[in-house]
Amino acid sequence: MGSTLFQKGGPNIVHTTVLVSFLLFSCGTRGNSGILRGMTKTELMPLLESLGLHPSRRLGQNFLVDPNLLASLVRDAAPQAGETILEIGPGPGILTRPLLATGVKLTSIELDHRFAAYLRDALANMTSFRLIEGDACDIDFDALMGSGPYRCIANLPYAVSTTVLTRLAAAVNPPTECFVLLQKEMADRLAAKPGTKAYGAPTVQLQLLYAVQIRRRVSPAVFFPPPEVESAFVQFTRRPNAPPLELRNRCRELARLGFGQRRKQFAKLLATRFPADAVAAAIKAAGGTPDTRAEALSPAQFVRLAEALFGVT
Repeated sequence: MGSTLFQKGGPNIVHTTVLVSFLLFSCGTRGNSGILRGMTKTELMPLLESLGLHPSRRLGQNFLVDPNLLASLVRDAAPQAGETILEIGPGPGILTRPLLATGVKLTSIELDHRFAAYLRDALANMTSFRLIEGDACDIDFDALMGSGPYRCIANLPYAVSTTVLTRLAAAVNPPTECFVLLQKEMADRLAAKPGTKAYGAPTVQLQLLYAVQIRRRVSPAVFFPPPEVESAFVQFTRRPNAPPLELRNRCRELARLGFGQRRKQFAKLLATRFPADAVAAAIKAAGGTPDTRAEALSPAQFVRLAEALFGVT
């Protein structure tokens, strides 16, 4: 979902009357309650037309146009005045404005230069807003966000949601919490339990750091254009006793190895990289058996396995 990827839809010309009317409507005449309300499809269409943009389903351009749902999602995330928030794929600012209205310090990453230019002008007077024009799949989150605590609240594009979330989880200073809109299928994978078909390497990596909770299912009807699948609003809450980064990275290596051929016995896959006796001892220490598959091991068992194989704690 979100708006990190776009398709060119016309000349980069802003129709002044349409854009000014939109800005007055969305930024000034309604007050904070109006800003928090969000934007309907009828309100969004003139803006997209003025920017020469036509949403592309193939590229995951789906904008949330249900103001009541948007307000509920913001309430669920409960942004607090003065806290630091990261948003990825702001697009026309449908979520950006409600977040700013709560008094947060907001950093938004936008890839498309037309939306970036629009937001740069439209929110020029917002001193608590920082816009980064770039690709969230390439940005160094530690360099961008620093060492202080922050949360991520975003409508993530389907095409890059896993990449973004796993890169955030691999940061030295990851978000303390994330509230994100995802494709429902991806949400189910990241919240999956061991032994299920949906459980995989990204599940292990994210659940080592976060408790994952699907807060609500979201209908395609609340987006423009409506996607072909359901979405979900997902909460990731950082575990206070999460393993350190080096150990999580080792677990990620093992998970990639194990789920790369998930139907094979994990011990046989591990034996391609480690001595057989070390593998047998490690599998036993993790609570597995010689015929255990990777999909049967919980994130905590991956931790014990990595500690035994790599000698890290």
